[in-house]
Amino acid sequence: MTLYQVYDMMVGLADQERSEKVAAYMRHQFDFLGIPTPLRRQQEKATFKAAKQTKTVDWDFIDHCWQSSYREHQYLAIDYLVVMEPFLAAIDLAKIEQLVITKAWWDSVDALSEVVRKLVRRLPALKAEMLRWSLEENLWLRRVAILHQLLQKEQMDRSLLEEVLVNNLGSSEFFINKAIGWSLRDYAKTNPQWVQGFLLRYQTSLAPLTIREASKYL
Repeated sequence: MTLYQVYDMMVGLADQERSEKVAAYMRHQFDFLGIPTPLRRQQEKATFKAAKQTKTVDWDFIDHCWQSSYREHQYLAIDYLVVMEPFLAAIDLAKIEQLVITKAWWDSVDALSEVVRKLVRRLPALKAEMLRWSLEENLWLRRVAILHQLLQKEQMDRSLLEEVLVNNLGSSEFFINKAIGWSLRDYAKTNPQWVQGFLLRYQTSLAPLTIREASKYL
């Protein structure tokens, strides 16, 4: 099957009852086909395996998915990007930036942060772009900048982490304060002393939500 055939096949797998429940859970931000994630990924698997052999990212297909009114088509594009990340170039980050800010909600944004994480880890020069994103007006770009170092453990760039987080302190935005806490909580599993020090240094600027999240493993 081609990528576009997978796209078309997904419409035939629609489950109206489930789609209504998922749409309600997502605050009716988007229309849904109601396809469970395991089923979607099962349908994608063989086609994505073949796509990897091309070593070329089909951005026309990604754009096609992003134009769909069905949220699962955006999920399809993100799953494709995760698989094809080894073939992304630095110039592709600008295209990912547009995906982050278009049809944006936490589900697509957090999934795209995984793609960004791998890309920046492979191409460290892109850390400068993460600093830029951390200062952007768009809250979703800032959220990706905050979350893109999740799971780095000993490879964490602490200077970058601190600068990105400090750039976002004092926010009243739930999705930003939650992300800061989530990022600190994750790194606390590896370096609790550093996280404790961060909380002490910036305690007057940290939201209660951030402190609760960050302190979970301390």
